[in-house]
Amino acid sequence: QVRLVESGGGVVQAGGSLRLSCQASAITSVINPLDMGWYRQAPGKQRELVAIVRRGGATDYADSVKGRFTINRDYARKRIILQMSDLKPEDTALYYCYAGRSERNFWGAGTQVTVSS
Repeated sequence: QVRLVESGGGVVQAGGSLRLSCQASAITSVINPLDMGWYRQAPGKQRELVAIVRRGGATDYADSVKGRFTINRDYARKRIILQMSDLKPEDTALYYCYAGRSERNFWGAGTQVTVSS
């Protein structure tokens, strides 16, 4: 089993920055073969991918965050960091940490990010 704990959400003005962290509580041999990343869900909208690090190290970003968000994965410490800059009101959402591959999918409880205009 994989448990994911997010931290770092909050309220920030447009143009500001936030750093989200997700710590996985599983042994390395369980977590490292999985993809790890961030999804978000705004009120009334579907959950969407924000950024992800594949198990081989490749990264994918949503078009809306490219150039503003950076995801990094620390395999030894079993955590991922999402550095968000130039935040916009449309980035306001509940951000979920994700780990998974194929039929094995794990989610954190979520951390709220609110960007005021």
